[in-house]
Amino acid sequence: MIDLRQLRDDPDTVRASQRARGEDESLVDAVLDADVRRRGAIAEFERLRAEQKSRGKDVAKASGEEKQALLAGVKQLAEQVKAAQAESEAAGEEFDGLLRRIPNVVVDGIPAGGEDDYEVLREVGTAPELPAGLDAWRDHLDLGELLGAIDVERGTKVSGSRFYFLTGVGARLELALLNLAVAKAVAAGFTPMITPTLVKPEVMAGTGFLGAHAAEIYHLADDDLYLTGTSEVALAGYHADEILDLSAGPKRYAGWSACYRREAGSYGKDTRGIIRVHQFHKVEMFSFCRVEDAAEEHARLLAWEEEMLAAVELPYRVIDTAAGDLGSSAARKFDCEAWVPSQGRYRELTSTSNCTTFQARRLGIRERVPEGDGGTRPVATLNGTLATTRWLVAILENHQQADGSVRVPAALQPFLGLEVLEPVR
Repeated sequence: MIDLRQLRDDPDTVRASQRARGEDESLVDAVLDADVRRRGAIAEFERLRAEQKSRGKDVAKASGEEKQALLAGVKQLAEQVKAAQAESEAAGEEFDGLLRRIPNVVVDGIPAGGEDDYEVLREVGTAPELPAGLDAWRDHLDLGELLGAIDVERGTKVSGSRFYFLTGVGARLELALLNLAVAKAVAAGFTPMITPTLVKPEVMAGTGFLGAHAAEIYHLADDDLYLTGTSEVALAGYHADEILDLSAGPKRYAGWSACYRREAGSYGKDTRGIIRVHQFHKVEMFSFCRVEDAAEEHARLLAWEEEMLAAVELPYRVIDTAAGDLGSSAARKFDCEAWVPSQGRYRELTSTSNCTTFQARRLGIRERVPEGDGGTRPVATLNGTLATTRWLVAILENHQQADGSVRVPAALQPFLGLEVLEPVR
């Protein structure tokens, strides 16, 4: 959740953030009003409880008729205390509910607007030329079928739409890609993690995924557990309710996990191939750092993502995502979009988000105040993807050859053991 002190002291900044996101800025005033009511209810409850304790002492000293009269008054006061407590709790629940509806305050300078209002920061690499002998680019599914690498037909037969099998060199290529990502993460100082893919409601809510995008999440009602769409969720919860020592720098983890997304509302979008699917694998970077270091850490995560894209020899661009296209937790997000030849456009492969203290406040993740008096404060959390199944789309298409074979990028060859993927039919 956002910083309540900032909301009280500088509500105009929060209102501006809401406008940039296209969200209702009147929610800011609703939260402030609820805060006033909550604090007033708490003060009244504490006043009555203090009076109750004081009268209790008077009763202990009294006797006879005086004591009976005092007891009657104390009984009446107890009812008032009970009612005041209920009112205080109700006011607190109303306030908390409203506060949690406000997404993270965006970083100054990011583009306002929605999905199409991003700013292109740079383009890297050159789109490949169509191989001689081809009239048009083969898309990744055509290539995957030629190579015996992707089987969507049987994936649909077994599990329904938006499922698939990676077979033969397809499975090997994904493993090679993910292992390359882990190797690069370890070289950069990340601790590799195999994470749970089922989490408790409080962890899912703590990361901000049960708000506007709750429809994207699979929920196991009988167990009250959620399937994660990214290992970011489990990694964020890893240090929940802990006080971290960040004196030596950020704590960095690289989580490898299966990921699950319902793709609710995406009917008719990217129905061909494996661009938009219900299940995939991913290696996700996650960092806990001091608030003052968050912007620099964000730049580092983006640099590691770009290093990975360069390693698999993909042309790409980096965009500064517009405020209205951010998730509720992110204060800023950079997307890296690779060129997809069959579509003649860039498609998102990876992103990195600075969530500032938004997730840490919800999850109770703190650090000792540097050079302070022993107090604590929330840390910043950041995430970024190093590789995911969708990367196979861009790798296959950008490195295809006229005969249907696919050249394997040099960085992947040691992990795959092949220089070229050859058609099997």
